[in-house]
Amino acid sequence: MEKRLTVCDLGFIDYKEAWDLQKEILELRSQNKIDDIFFLLEHPNTYTLGKIADKKNLIGSEEYIAQNKISVYDIDRGGDITYHGPGQIVGYPIINLNSWQLDTHKYLRALEEIIIKTCEYYGLTAVREPKYTGVWIENRKIAAIGIKVSRWITMHGFAFNVNTDLSLFNGIIPCGISDKEVTSLQKELGSEVDINEVKNLLIRNFEEIFEYTDVNRIRKEILYSSILQIVN
Repeated sequence: MEKRLTVCDLGFIDYKEAWDLQKEILELRSQNKIDDIFFLLEHPNTYTLGKIADKKNLIGSEEYIAQNKISVYDIDRGGDITYHGPGQIVGYPIINLNSWQLDTHKYLRALEEIIIKTCEYYGLTAVREPKYTGVWIENRKIAAIGIKVSRWITMHGFAFNVNTDLSLFNGIIPCGISDKEVTSLQKELGSEVDINEVKNLLIRNFEEIFEYTDVNRIRKEILYSSILQIVN
C-alpha cells in the first residue's frame, strides 16, 4: 500500500508561528485532508517548558533572558525544559500513527533511531540512555525529544544540536537533568557541519524508519498556499 509523506523545510521561524502551524496541520491531518507532514526548521533563541516542567529548571535571570533575546513558552508537549536556537535542527512530524504502529513508546524510540543513524554517518556512536528520552554520545546529550499525540496524530518532535551555541543551555537545567552535559555535532567533530546535509540525512532516515513509499518535498510558500485552498 502506498504511504505518502510531505516534507517541508520552514527555514528560520519563530516558535509561536511554528506551534500555531503545527496545530492547524494536526487538525487537517486528523480529518484526512492532507498527507503526513515532516517539518524541519530552526528557531530563534527559545526556552520551552513541557507539561511536567519544573519552573525551577529555568535558572537564567530576567536580565540573562533579555540580553540573549530568549523567548519563553509553556507548551503542550511532554518533557521538561529545553532550548531551541540557530544551528539546531528541529523536526516536527505530524503523522498518523494508525498507518504505522499505535505505540507512543515505539514512536519515541523511532525518533531516537533517526538521530542515532544520522550520527553514525559522521562516525559518531550515539546511544539511548535507559533513564531518559533523547540521544546521547557517552554522557552528553545531542538531541532532545518531546512529543504530543492527539487522536493518534503526532506533533512536536526532536531538537538536534548541529552547530548550536551550547552556552545558551546555561540558562536552564536541560530536561531537568543536572548531572549531564549537552553537546552538538560541531563540538564532537571539531568543525562546523553542513546543516542542509544533516537535514537530508534526517529525511532519508525518517523515510526509511517510518516506511514511506512516496516522499514529496515542497516549499513553505506552496504549503501555506495549499492550506489556504483547503481551509477556504
